Amino acid sequence: MALNVTDASFEEEVINSDVPVVVDLWAEWCGPCRMIGPIIEEMSTEYEGRAKMVKVDIDSNPGIPSKHGVRNIPTVLFFKNGEVVDKQVGAVPKAVLAKKLDALL
Repeated sequence: MALNVTDASFEEEVINSDVPVVVDLWAEWCGPCRMIGPIIEEMSTEYEGRAKMVKVDIDSNPGIPSKHGVRNIPTVLFFKNGEVVDKQVGAVPKAVLAKKLDALL
């Protein structure tokens, strides 16, 4: 299951992670975000132990999108060694996200 991350827990869960992290920035009112959500959940099971999937509700945690220049949602950020190494904006098929994550493993 994807982990819900806040402004307070972001550094510990994402920046300090020893595995690649996929960060789904979303909001409850965002239709395309609801399309990405189930994909992130599926991937959290499939990549368990090899990568971490986290979700950030941008309405409750404005610091993270602000720091990373996120202007549109859904935005999926790919972190490795504490740095953003890839990004996907908008709803896309699971294969697109999986291909980007596989490149980091």
